[in-house]
Amino acid sequence: MTASADGPGSPGRFIAFLGLLGIIAASCTALGVWQVDRLAWKTALMAAVDVRSTGEALPAPLVPVNEDDTVYLRVHLQGEYRHAQSIRVKALTDLGAGHWIMTPLVTEETAVWINRGFAPGGMDSTELNRPLGVRRVVGLLRMTEPEGTLLERNDPDNDRWFSRDVMQMSAANGMTAVVNFFVDAEHEGAPNAWPRGGLTRVAFRNTHLSYAITWFVMAALALGASGWLITDRRRNKIVHDV
Repeated sequence: MTASADGPGSPGRFIAFLGLLGIIAASCTALGVWQVDRLAWKTALMAAVDVRSTGEALPAPLVPVNEDDTVYLRVHLQGEYRHAQSIRVKALTDLGAGHWIMTPLVTEETAVWINRGFAPGGMDSTELNRPLGVRRVVGLLRMTEPEGTLLERNDPDNDRWFSRDVMQMSAANGMTAVVNFFVDAEHEGAPNAWPRGGLTRVAFRNTHLSYAITWFVMAALALGASGWLITDRRRNKIVHDV
């Protein structure tokens, strides 16, 4: 009897194929376990953020911060706006298309970029609420958004902004970025005043459970295929031996 009559091929190829299925099963299992770990991390982060974003405002940390420990933390800080250095960042909100109005707030220690809120596209600066003097700002701490979006990159030279990149915005204004975050301010001024603050959506995409299930199912399929091949080969061997 030739080797070609033995199931999927020669014994060497059969063992190699089983080995490949074993590697696939092990890899998928490892990825599934990793997704379970990520699920636990994301769930804990979401619970922490829920507490941070709704609690009493704490003094803003005027030093670089760690995202996991501070993102969406409700903070307060005090300083004077530099409206002449404001930057408009492209935005799409429930209020329509327009811009986030990003303005440096100069405190006693440093300058922090404040997202003062949304303004419709084409709105002139004179139509915006521009508070003067020392202001107390309350809002949610957000991490810097480097360089732009997946499809559009910031172009500081032409004043075209698609993400709130603290480092780039500071450099464009001749400032030194000391912190790696900005603050989404709560609304300030009359209810219908622009810019409209307090529009932050505190939401996280959490697909780790579905990914974990997918990886574990793929691992089970690889193991099932291995079992089927072994059973089929044994059955064929018995038939050929008879």
